[in-house]
Amino acid sequence: MTADHYFTAEPSAPAQRSGIEFTAAGRDYRLATASGVFSGGRLDPGTAVLLRKGDLPTAATTGVFLDLGCGYGPIAAVLATEAPRALVWAIDVNSRARELTSENAASLGLAERIRVSDPDAVPGDVTFDQIWSNPPTHVGKAELHAVMERWLPRLADDGVAWLVINRNLGGDSLHAWLVERDWTVERTASQRGYRVLRVTRKTD
Repeated sequence: MTADHYFTAEPSAPAQRSGIEFTAAGRDYRLATASGVFSGGRLDPGTAVLLRKGDLPTAATTGVFLDLGCGYGPIAAVLATEAPRALVWAIDVNSRARELTSENAASLGLAERIRVSDPDAVPGDVTFDQIWSNPPTHVGKAELHAVMERWLPRLADDGVAWLVINRNLGGDSLHAWLVERDWTVERTASQRGYRVLRVTRKTD
């Protein structure tokens, strides 16, 4: 047994590499994965719901996107593929996850448009037109709220964040918490026990 979790910065257990295949927006993907990262054995069901139910960008979409808690990079890969004129920041505290995301971006020919980074290395003046995340609910409510408080304020004035949360792991309470903090939140979908939330700044 290992005490490593997917939110461990430097996993100590040897990486047991594998690969997964999935389809999003009509395109097939094959990505390298490994143990010690979030959902290393399959595409997480929440991520699958987010990619299916979120309003994915199109070829005409421009701007700077954030994949918050990128894991091995499935969301970043789909965003960069669907929006070839956009730049995608892919951040994760887990160094192994970042290595896999960089590897997968390169294998898909997306390395120039997926900027993989430790969260602390993102320049403070960067804002995001879109934020996409299957956030780390297992770290606990306080840490989840801290993640939201750190990154949602970096959303552009007219930007949008797409979040997927397991209903049984605080999906509805996160919705209410965000509303209390003056975000406009719309639950756009509910599938397989997951809530898809569309988050924007409140307008006067």
